[in-house]
Amino acid sequence: MSLAKTQATLETLRNETLAKVAAVTDLNSLNQIRVEILGKKGPITEVLRGMKDLSAEDRPKVGSFANVIRDEITAAIEARKTDLEADALNEALAKETLDVTLPGAQVKQGTRHILTQTMEEIEDIFVGMGYQVVEGFEVESDHYNFERMNLPKNHPARDMQDTFYISDEILIRTHTSPVQARTMEKHDFSKGALRMISPGKVFRRDTDDATHSHQFHQIEGLVVDKNITMGDLKGTLEVVMKKMFGADRKIRLRPSYFPFTEPSVETDVSCFKCGGAGCNVCKYTGWIEILGAGMVHPDVLQMSGIDPEVYSGFAFGLGPDRVAMLRYGVNDIRYFYQNDLRFLEQFKGE
Repeated sequence: MSLAKTQATLETLRNETLAKVAAVTDLNSLNQIRVEILGKKGPITEVLRGMKDLSAEDRPKVGSFANVIRDEITAAIEARKTDLEADALNEALAKETLDVTLPGAQVKQGTRHILTQTMEEIEDIFVGMGYQVVEGFEVESDHYNFERMNLPKNHPARDMQDTFYISDEILIRTHTSPVQARTMEKHDFSKGALRMISPGKVFRRDTDDATHSHQFHQIEGLVVDKNITMGDLKGTLEVVMKKMFGADRKIRLRPSYFPFTEPSVETDVSCFKCGGAGCNVCKYTGWIEILGAGMVHPDVLQMSGIDPEVYSGFAFGLGPDRVAMLRYGVNDIRYFYQNDLRFLEQFKGE
Protein backbone atom coordinates (compact mmCIF):
# COMPACT_ATOMS: atom_id res chain seq x y z
CA MET A 1 0.00 0.00 0.00
CA SER A 2 1.35 3.41 -1.01
CA LEU A 3 1.90 6.32 1.33
CA ALA A 4 -0.93 8.37 -0.18
CA LYS A 5 -3.41 5.51 0.02
CA THR A 6 -2.48 4.74 3.62
CA GLN A 7 -2.96 8.37 4.65
CA ALA A 8 -6.28 8.52 2.85
CA THR A 9 -7.43 5.37 4.68
CA LEU A 10 -6.47 6.89 8.03
CA GLU A 11 -8.21 10.17 7.25
CA THR A 12 -11.39 8.33 6.26
CA LEU A 13 -11.18 6.28 9.48
CA ARG A 14 -10.74 9.48 11.53
CA ASN A 15 -13.70 11.24 9.95
CA GLU A 16 -16.03 8.24 10.29
CA THR A 17 -14.96 7.59 13.89
CA LEU A 18 -15.34 11.24 14.93
CA ALA A 19 -18.84 11.24 13.44
CA LYS A 20 -19.75 8.07 15.37
CA VAL A 21 -18.33 9.52 18.60
CA ALA A 22 -20.32 12.72 18.18
CA ALA A 23 -23.53 10.76 17.57
CA VAL A 24 -23.18 8.22 20.38
CA THR A 25 -25.68 8.67 23.29
CA ASP A 26 -24.49 6.29 26.00
CA LEU A 27 -21.26 5.31 27.65
CA ASN A 28 -21.48 1.63 26.73
CA SER A 29 -21.66 2.41 22.98
CA LEU A 30 -18.80 4.90 23.34
CA ASN A 31 -16.65 2.24 24.98
CA GLN A 32 -17.42 -0.17 22.15
CA ILE A 33 -16.15 2.42 19.61
CA ARG A 34 -12.96 2.89 21.65
CA VAL A 35 -12.25 -0.87 21.69
CA GLU A 36 -13.21 -1.29 18.03
CA ILE A 37 -11.02 1.54 16.68
CA LEU A 38 -8.16 1.81 19.19
CA GLY A 39 -7.93 -1.78 20.33
CA LYS A 40 -5.19 -4.28 19.40
CA LYS A 41 -7.32 -5.61 16.58
CA GLY A 42 -8.51 -2.19 15.41
CA PRO A 43 -7.86 -0.61 11.96
CA ILE A 44 -5.15 1.76 13.18
CA THR A 45 -3.18 -1.17 14.54
CA GLU A 46 -3.67 -2.97 11.22
CA VAL A 47 -2.27 0.04 9.34
CA LEU A 48 0.78 0.12 11.56
CA ARG A 49 1.37 -3.59 11.01
CA GLY A 50 1.29 -3.03 7.21
CA MET A 51 4.13 -0.52 7.39
CA LYS A 52 6.54 -3.31 6.59
CA ASP A 53 5.42 -3.08 3.00
CA LEU A 54 6.36 0.61 2.78
CA SER A 55 9.71 2.03 1.94
CA ALA A 56 12.07 3.06 4.66
CA GLU A 57 11.46 6.70 3.74
CA ASP A 58 7.60 6.45 4.05
CA ARG A 59 7.43 4.43 7.28
CA PRO A 60 8.12 7.36 9.65
CA LYS A 61 5.58 9.50 7.85
CA VAL A 62 2.86 6.85 8.15
CA GLY A 63 3.72 6.18 11.81
CA SER A 64 3.60 9.85 12.69
CA PHE A 65 0.32 10.40 10.85
CA ALA A 66 -1.25 7.28 12.47
CA ASN A 67 -0.33 8.56 15.95
CA VAL A 68 -1.91 11.94 15.20
CA ILE A 69 -5.11 10.19 14.10
CA ARG A 70 -5.04 7.99 17.24
CA ASP A 71 -4.60 11.04 19.48
CA GLU A 72 -7.46 12.91 17.81
CA ILE A 73 -9.82 9.97 18.17
CA THR A 74 -8.74 9.39 21.80
CA ALA A 75 -9.30 13.05 22.66
CA ALA A 76 -12.72 13.02 21.01
CA ILE A 77 -13.74 9.88 22.90
CA GLU A 78 -12.61 11.37 26.27
CA ALA A 79 -14.44 14.62 25.58
CA ARG A 80 -17.61 12.75 24.62
CA LYS A 81 -17.29 10.58 27.73
CA THR A 82 -17.11 13.70 29.91
CA ASP A 83 -20.22 15.10 28.23
CA LEU A 84 -22.18 11.86 28.62
CA GLU A 85 -21.23 11.52 32.30
CA ALA A 86 -22.34 15.12 32.91
CA ASP A 87 -25.63 14.45 31.10
CA ALA A 88 -26.21 11.33 33.22
CA LEU A 89 -25.51 13.24 36.42
CA ASN A 90 -27.83 16.09 35.46
CA GLU A 91 -30.58 13.61 34.60
CA ALA A 92 -30.19 11.88 37.96
CA LEU A 93 -30.24 15.18 39.81
CA ALA A 94 -33.37 16.24 37.94
CA LYS A 95 -35.11 13.06 38.99
CA GLU A 96 -33.97 13.34 42.61
CA THR A 97 -34.56 17.05 43.07
CA LEU A 98 -35.78 17.89 46.59
CA ASP A 99 -38.37 20.60 46.75
CA VAL A 100 -37.59 22.23 50.08
CA THR A 101 -40.88 24.12 49.96
CA LEU A 102 -42.88 20.91 50.32
CA PRO A 103 -44.00 19.95 53.86
CA GLY A 104 -41.76 17.36 55.46
CA ALA A 105 -42.81 13.89 56.53
CA GLN A 106 -44.36 14.32 59.95
CA VAL A 107 -42.84 12.22 62.72
CA LYS A 108 -45.62 10.88 64.90
CA GLN A 109 -44.95 11.84 68.50
CA GLY A 110 -45.98 9.53 71.28
CA THR A 111 -46.91 10.37 74.85
CA ARG A 112 -46.81 8.81 78.28
CA HIS A 113 -49.42 6.16 79.03
CA ILE A 114 -52.50 7.47 80.80
CA LEU A 115 -51.71 5.35 83.89
CA THR A 116 -48.22 6.85 83.98
CA GLN A 117 -49.72 10.33 83.70
CA THR A 118 -52.16 9.57 86.52
CA MET A 119 -49.43 8.19 88.78
CA GLU A 120 -47.16 11.17 88.12
CA GLU A 121 -49.99 13.55 88.96
CA ILE A 122 -50.62 11.77 92.27
CA GLU A 123 -46.90 11.71 93.04
CA ASP A 124 -46.67 15.46 92.39
CA ILE A 125 -49.45 16.08 94.91
CA PHE A 126 -47.63 14.17 97.64
CA VAL A 127 -44.20 15.58 96.80
CA GLY A 128 -45.75 19.02 97.22
CA MET A 129 -46.82 17.93 100.72
CA GLY A 130 -43.27 16.92 101.68
CA TYR A 131 -43.44 13.19 100.94
CA GLN A 132 -40.58 11.22 99.45
CA VAL A 133 -41.19 8.76 96.60
CA VAL A 134 -39.64 5.35 97.29
CA GLU A 135 -39.66 2.44 94.85
CA GLY A 136 -38.92 -1.16 95.77
CA PHE A 137 -38.61 -4.73 94.52
CA GLU A 138 -41.35 -6.39 92.50
CA VAL A 139 -39.98 -9.80 93.53
CA GLU A 140 -40.16 -9.91 97.32
CA SER A 141 -39.72 -12.19 100.28
CA ASP A 142 -42.63 -13.65 102.22
CA HIS A 143 -41.20 -11.95 105.29
CA TYR A 144 -41.53 -8.37 103.97
CA ASN A 145 -44.65 -8.90 101.85
CA PHE A 146 -46.76 -10.58 104.52
CA GLU A 147 -45.21 -11.10 107.95
CA ARG A 148 -43.97 -7.52 108.37
CA MET A 149 -47.48 -6.38 107.46
CA ASN A 150 -48.96 -8.36 110.37
CA LEU A 151 -50.16 -11.17 108.09
CA PRO A 152 -49.40 -14.48 109.80
CA LYS A 153 -48.88 -17.72 107.93
CA ASN A 154 -52.51 -18.80 108.30
CA HIS A 155 -54.04 -15.56 107.06
CA PRO A 156 -56.46 -15.95 104.09
CA ALA A 157 -54.43 -13.47 102.02
CA ARG A 158 -51.60 -16.00 102.04
CA ASP A 159 -53.63 -18.43 99.98
CA MET A 160 -51.89 -19.60 96.82
CA GLN A 161 -54.99 -18.58 94.87
CA ASP A 162 -54.22 -14.93 95.64
CA THR A 163 -50.46 -14.78 95.19
CA PHE A 164 -47.88 -15.67 92.54
CA TYR A 165 -45.31 -17.70 94.47
CA ILE A 166 -41.85 -18.39 93.04
CA SER A 167 -40.89 -20.55 96.00
CA ASP A 168 -42.18 -21.01 99.55
CA GLU A 169 -40.38 -17.83 100.62
CA ILE A 170 -40.17 -15.80 97.41
CA LEU A 171 -43.14 -14.26 95.60
CA ILE A 172 -44.18 -11.43 93.29
CA ARG A 173 -45.41 -8.68 95.59
CA THR A 174 -49.15 -8.38 96.12
CA HIS A 175 -48.92 -4.75 97.30
CA THR A 176 -46.24 -2.08 97.68
CA SER A 177 -46.33 -2.38 101.48
CA PRO A 178 -42.93 -4.15 101.62
CA VAL A 179 -41.36 -0.87 100.51
CA GLN A 180 -42.83 0.76 103.62
CA ALA A 181 -41.49 -1.96 105.88
CA ARG A 182 -37.99 -1.68 104.43
CA THR A 183 -38.08 2.11 104.68
CA MET A 184 -39.31 2.12 108.29
CA GLU A 185 -36.47 -0.08 109.50
CA LYS A 186 -33.89 2.24 107.88
CA HIS A 187 -35.39 5.61 108.79
CA ASP A 188 -33.58 7.78 111.32
CA PHE A 189 -36.31 9.53 113.31
CA SER A 190 -33.78 11.85 114.88
CA LYS A 191 -33.78 13.62 111.50
CA GLY A 192 -37.54 14.04 111.38
CA ALA A 193 -40.80 12.31 110.52
CA LEU A 194 -41.14 9.61 107.90
CA ARG A 195 -43.46 10.71 105.07
CA MET A 196 -43.37 8.50 102.00
CA ILE A 197 -45.34 7.02 99.12
CA SER A 198 -44.45 3.81 97.34
CA PRO A 199 -45.81 3.61 93.77
CA GLY A 200 -45.46 0.61 91.49
CA LYS A 201 -46.89 -2.50 89.87
CA VAL A 202 -48.37 -5.28 92.00
CA PHE A 203 -49.55 -8.77 91.08
CA ARG A 204 -52.35 -11.03 92.25
CA ARG A 205 -53.93 -14.18 90.92
CA ASP A 206 -57.21 -12.47 90.11
CA THR A 207 -59.42 -13.54 87.25
CA ASP A 208 -59.18 -10.85 84.59
CA ASP A 209 -62.49 -9.10 84.06
CA ALA A 210 -63.77 -5.55 83.62
CA THR A 211 -62.67 -4.47 87.11
CA HIS A 212 -59.83 -6.90 87.96
CA SER A 213 -56.43 -7.64 86.50
CA HIS A 214 -53.60 -9.95 87.53
CA GLN A 215 -51.34 -6.87 87.26
CA PHE A 216 -52.29 -3.39 88.40
CA HIS A 217 -50.77 -0.37 90.15
CA GLN A 218 -50.76 0.89 93.70
CA ILE A 219 -49.57 4.00 95.46
CA GLU A 220 -49.33 3.36 99.17
CA GLY A 221 -48.57 6.13 101.61
CA LEU A 222 -47.10 6.13 105.09
CA VAL A 223 -46.52 8.78 107.75
CA VAL A 224 -44.83 7.94 111.08
CA ASP A 225 -43.97 10.47 113.75
CA LYS A 226 -44.88 11.41 117.30
CA ASN A 227 -48.53 12.30 117.97
CA ILE A 228 -49.93 11.31 114.56
CA THR A 229 -53.72 10.91 114.75
CA MET A 230 -56.70 9.90 112.67
CA GLY A 231 -57.34 13.62 112.20
CA ASP A 232 -54.02 13.91 110.35
CA LEU A 233 -55.06 11.05 108.10
CA LYS A 234 -58.43 12.58 107.30
CA GLY A 235 -56.94 16.00 106.62
CA THR A 236 -54.35 14.53 104.28
CA LEU A 237 -56.90 12.52 102.33
CA GLU A 238 -59.19 15.53 102.00
CA VAL A 239 -56.39 17.58 100.45
CA VAL A 240 -55.51 14.79 98.01
CA MET A 241 -59.11 14.14 96.95
CA LYS A 242 -59.79 17.82 96.36
CA LYS A 243 -56.70 18.14 94.18
CA MET A 244 -57.57 15.04 92.19
CA PHE A 245 -61.33 15.33 91.82
CA GLY A 246 -62.18 18.98 92.45
CA ALA A 247 -62.12 21.57 95.21
CA ASP A 248 -65.73 20.91 96.27
CA ARG A 249 -65.18 17.23 97.00
CA LYS A 250 -65.89 15.80 100.45
CA ILE A 251 -64.75 12.54 101.97
CA ARG A 252 -66.19 10.14 104.49
CA LEU A 253 -64.51 7.41 106.50
CA ARG A 254 -66.24 4.08 107.14
CA PRO A 255 -64.97 1.47 109.63
CA SER A 256 -63.19 -1.46 108.00
CA TYR A 257 -60.53 -4.06 108.72
CA PHE A 258 -56.95 -4.45 107.50
CA PRO A 259 -54.36 -6.54 109.38
CA PHE A 260 -51.70 -3.82 109.14
CA THR A 261 -53.80 -0.89 110.43
CA GLU A 262 -55.87 -0.39 113.58
CA PRO A 263 -58.32 1.23 113.42
CA SER A 264 -58.94 0.80 109.69
CA VAL A 265 -61.26 2.72 107.38
CA GLU A 266 -62.60 2.71 103.85
CA THR A 267 -62.50 6.19 102.33
CA ASP A 268 -65.23 7.46 100.01
CA VAL A 269 -65.23 10.66 98.01
CA SER A 270 -68.37 12.56 97.05
CA CYS A 271 -69.25 11.87 93.44
CA PHE A 272 -67.52 14.32 91.12
CA LYS A 273 -70.06 13.71 88.36
CA CYS A 274 -73.35 14.30 90.15
CA GLY A 275 -72.08 16.19 93.21
CA GLY A 276 -73.70 13.65 95.52
CA ALA A 277 -77.15 13.61 93.95
CA GLY A 278 -76.74 10.08 92.65
CA CYS A 279 -75.77 8.82 89.17
CA ASN A 280 -74.45 5.77 87.35
CA VAL A 281 -70.84 6.54 88.35
CA CYS A 282 -71.56 6.44 92.10
CA LYS A 283 -74.26 3.78 91.68
CA TYR A 284 -76.81 6.36 92.85
CA THR A 285 -75.31 6.59 96.35
CA GLY A 286 -73.62 9.95 95.98
CA TRP A 287 -70.30 8.43 97.13
CA ILE A 288 -67.43 6.58 95.40
CA GLU A 289 -65.18 4.19 97.30
CA ILE A 290 -61.66 5.29 96.52
CA LEU A 291 -59.11 3.80 98.97
CA GLY A 292 -58.39 1.96 102.20
CA ALA A 293 -56.51 3.52 105.10
CA GLY A 294 -55.96 3.48 108.83
CA MET A 295 -53.59 4.02 111.71
CA VAL A 296 -50.48 1.86 111.49
CA HIS A 297 -50.88 -1.24 113.67
CA PRO A 298 -48.59 -1.18 116.73
CA ASP A 299 -47.25 -4.62 115.79
CA VAL A 300 -46.14 -3.31 112.39
CA LEU A 301 -44.29 -0.47 114.07
CA GLN A 302 -42.70 -2.76 116.61
CA MET A 303 -41.49 -5.24 113.93
CA SER A 304 -39.68 -2.31 112.29
CA GLY A 305 -37.94 -1.38 115.54
CA ILE A 306 -40.22 1.59 116.26
CA ASP A 307 -41.62 2.06 119.75
CA PRO A 308 -45.44 2.26 119.37
CA GLU A 309 -45.61 3.95 122.79
CA VAL A 310 -43.66 6.90 121.37
CA TYR A 311 -44.51 6.92 117.67
CA SER A 312 -47.71 6.47 115.70
CA GLY A 313 -48.60 6.75 112.08
CA PHE A 314 -51.17 6.36 109.34
CA ALA A 315 -51.11 4.47 106.06
CA PHE A 316 -53.28 4.32 102.97
CA GLY A 317 -53.41 2.50 99.65
CA LEU A 318 -54.62 4.13 96.45
CA GLY A 319 -55.21 2.47 93.05
CA PRO A 320 -54.17 4.72 90.11
CA ASP A 321 -55.92 2.35 87.70
CA ARG A 322 -59.22 2.89 89.52
CA VAL A 323 -58.64 6.64 89.70
CA ALA A 324 -58.08 6.78 85.94
CA MET A 325 -61.18 4.66 85.31
CA LEU A 326 -63.33 6.99 87.41
CA ARG A 327 -61.92 10.24 86.06
CA TYR A 328 -62.15 9.30 82.40
CA GLY A 329 -65.22 7.09 82.39
CA VAL A 330 -63.35 3.89 81.46
CA ASN A 331 -65.54 0.88 82.22
CA ASP A 332 -62.99 -1.91 81.65
CA ILE A 333 -59.55 -1.98 83.29
CA ARG A 334 -58.23 -4.22 80.50
CA TYR A 335 -58.31 -1.31 78.06
CA PHE A 336 -55.27 0.14 79.83
CA TYR A 337 -53.16 -2.93 79.02
CA GLN A 338 -54.25 -3.89 75.49
CA ASN A 339 -52.08 -1.29 73.69
CA ASP A 340 -54.94 -0.24 71.43
CA LEU A 341 -53.92 3.15 70.02
CA ARG A 342 -57.54 4.05 69.35
CA PHE A 343 -58.04 4.01 73.12
CA LEU A 344 -54.69 5.40 74.26
CA GLU A 345 -54.59 8.34 71.84
CA GLN A 346 -57.63 9.84 73.57
CA PHE A 347 -55.36 10.83 76.44
CA LYS A 348 -52.51 12.48 74.50
CA GLY A 349 -53.56 15.91 75.61
CA GLU A 350 -53.65 15.09 79.31
